[in-house]
Amino acid sequence: MACLKSSVDQIRERFDRDVERFSNLETGQTAAIDAPLCLELIAEAAAVSTPRATRILDAGCGAGNYALKLLQRFPGLHATLIDLSLPMLARAEDRLRKAGCARLRTIQGDIREIALYDGAFDVILAAAVLHHLRTDEEWEAVFVKLCRALSPGGSLWIFDMIEGATAALQAPLRRCYAEYLSALKGDSYRDEVFAYIEKEDTPRPLVFQLELLRRSGFARIEVLHKRNCFAAFGAIKDE
Repeated sequence: MACLKSSVDQIRERFDRDVERFSNLETGQTAAIDAPLCLELIAEAAAVSTPRATRILDAGCGAGNYALKLLQRFPGLHATLIDLSLPMLARAEDRLRKAGCARLRTIQGDIREIALYDGAFDVILAAAVLHHLRTDEEWEAVFVKLCRALSPGGSLWIFDMIEGATAALQAPLRRCYAEYLSALKGDSYRDEVFAYIEKEDTPRPLVFQLELLRRSGFARIEVLHKRNCFAAFGAIKDE
């Protein structure tokens, strides 16, 4: 029998209790493979591809790591932060204000439900958030929404857990990830992470998401990094 996935409220409650794990720029999200590398790659890609950016949206901002990294490259940014968790938003806001971000707006809520104005942002960041989308229709609606919310020439950058495109490869990918988690913090940590993945997450293959970016209206698509069941990638909207 398939696992009944967590509700939005249940996911929010877990993240409310897990702020510290998302609050370190040196490690990023520790359960994700190559998180610090991908944090740097995405910040650099956003800066290089959208050098005149002034308005960013961090969708599912957590404690603000990605927005902080981009702020280092664009000190005058106007940042909008969205997250389900109020404690996460509070930590992200505090960290960004201490880093000198004077123009900052926070929104508590679900990216599926929050209205975004067309062309409102120059860069959108989405780190470890989209894997909570459920149906293909939700995935498509959110990708279209993010594309429309970007200004001409704007860019979207994603770091997330992914599935293998081939069902037979899921077992070896899962085994490699299990070995990574056990080496990181032991078998009990591995079991904890796999338990909440099974309960909360519905990732999609990288190839599915790349094709969805194209169908959603993006002109140029880039894969920055892929290792095991995590990838950093993005797309740039036509000017």
